[in-house]
Amino acid sequence: MIPLQPPRRLIDVEVDGEAVRVPEGSTVLDACRTAGKDIPTLCYGDTLTPKNACRVCVVEVEGSRTLAPACSRKAEAGMVVGTDTDRARHSRKVVLELLASSTDLSTTPMAKEWMADYGADPARFGEEAATVAQPPKVDNDLYVRDYGKCILCYKCVDACGEQWQNSFAISVAGRGFDATISTEFDVALTDSACVYCGNCVEVCPTGALSFKTEFDMRAEGTWDESEQTTTTTICSYCGVGCNLTLHVQDNKIVKVTSPHDNPVTHGNLCIKGRFGYGYV
Repeated sequence: MIPLQPPRRLIDVEVDGEAVRVPEGSTVLDACRTAGKDIPTLCYGDTLTPKNACRVCVVEVEGSRTLAPACSRKAEAGMVVGTDTDRARHSRKVVLELLASSTDLSTTPMAKEWMADYGADPARFGEEAATVAQPPKVDNDLYVRDYGKCILCYKCVDACGEQWQNSFAISVAGRGFDATISTEFDVALTDSACVYCGNCVEVCPTGALSFKTEFDMRAEGTWDESEQTTTTTICSYCGVGCNLTLHVQDNKIVKVTSPHDNPVTHGNLCIKGRFGYGYV
């Protein structure tokens, strides 16, 4: 059973001229979503501690010298927040341009819509702009690492490390533009401490980590999320009771995720729950 928590005091925050009431301890992003404002996020994960890496969620807070990351800035009583000011829009525009000019955002949900909304033009940096383009790493049959799509949001590192799995199979290697996510000594995934839970794949926002089935189907041009159905069920391997969401296309399971609001798993699974669906 989940222990009951003491009630939290409610505070009033103004978001784009609208008064909203949120529990004390909530973030500015929580307040914005309560007000129905669609704030773009990339590095934010609802099961992870915010890392403040991507900066696309910045908003303008009255009295603050700099723009504030909405995903981590705590809401305060009486705070006045502007989500769509010229300053915030310009910052998001430049961030999206920098990200899209150096990485492949083709499989990042909402990236195309955001760039159109903010008028971002990654091509303005010219064809000589440095990129992180590189061949995908396919060294196992479960998931693929395509670091040409990686924006260094650190979500996979946190999910693999102390926040969830505690395997510590991956970390950030290198500095500056050469920084990348790597196994220890850059060994193949099969020789690393990876336990293939796939929790890193679950939190990746850009498709830099993807199921091998999804990677192969995209290469073949057969991946079509509009034709997929989802069914949430219970994992049959043990008695923990993890929830599985089966993604089915053409009557075949193409990948397995887990509900982030489930009190048992919080979106996390083991190798059997996430990848052991072949018997079906």
